[in-house]
Amino acid sequence: MNSPVSNSASPESARSHRPAAVFLRGIAMGAADIVPGVSGGTIAFITGVYFRLLEAINAVPVAVFRHLFRGNFRAFWHACDGTFLVCLLAGILISIATLASAISYVLVEYPILIWSFFFGLIVASVWHVGRQVRHYKVALLAPLLAGIVVAWWITTLSAGQVSPSGLAFFGAGALAICAMILPGISGSFILVIIGMYAPVLAAIKSLDMGVLLLFMAGCVVGLLSIARLITWAFHHFHDLVLALLTGFMVGALNKVWPWKEILSWRTNSAGEQVPLNEVSIWPWTFAEQAGQDPQIALAVLMALAGFCLVLLVEWVGFRSRSVAQAG
Repeated sequence: MNSPVSNSASPESARSHRPAAVFLRGIAMGAADIVPGVSGGTIAFITGVYFRLLEAINAVPVAVFRHLFRGNFRAFWHACDGTFLVCLLAGILISIATLASAISYVLVEYPILIWSFFFGLIVASVWHVGRQVRHYKVALLAPLLAGIVVAWWITTLSAGQVSPSGLAFFGAGALAICAMILPGISGSFILVIIGMYAPVLAAIKSLDMGVLLLFMAGCVVGLLSIARLITWAFHHFHDLVLALLTGFMVGALNKVWPWKEILSWRTNSAGEQVPLNEVSIWPWTFAEQAGQDPQIALAVLMALAGFCLVLLVEWVGFRSRSVAQAG
């Protein structure tokens, strides 16, 4: 019997995931993509659909010219793993549309607890992705450290201000999706950095279809561009890429650290005061500076819940693959 490590670390040629299971994975990916600092790519990786997603995306352009333009829809659908893509995309879109307001609310009302949950989730993801390395060696320290430094640096960048034009929404979609597909890099946080997070979230909440279509068009262009590059990199430099992605996730922990000191504020597009520059601090320092309960015990419990959720997802994925192989 293969281990969950070997299965999740290699492309999944066997299309064994049931549509309902794929849809639920999409729900989880969409929820993660809403939160600045959490990557939907990480969720795809730990739930075992990451490589299948890359394969399906890479197959789309060829399938369009080879089958769809010739009127052979059935062959096109099979070639690009259409059922998988539609179920996953439906889950992502429904999750974003229905959970955007709820997640925004809990991040404001219960920031320490929610960020603690995501902190635990990412710590477990670091452990999970790091286990996929086939041959541990000293040379992997370089991409690991590079990933940590780059991701940590990104989390320290201040939010920008961009005029929300049509071109800006298209470019934001292309840039964000490139980040979202990489485990450890948060597409929504990239939107925060370039000042497009609030406009995009507002468009989602109001169902502004014109803006959303521009954003989605950018996503399609960006996704088709980067998916093949990632696949090539995994094929030729498997362990180096995993070390780099592990570093990305370690560096991203700075963003989801629950206790922050706000250094400066800015006014967003809705006229609200939101943090501009933040720095991570210890919980007892937070208690002294903010005069608030750091909720350490509850934060630890939420972090453990996030950690255990990843373990549960990994176990369920392993059981599903085992059943599929036995069948």
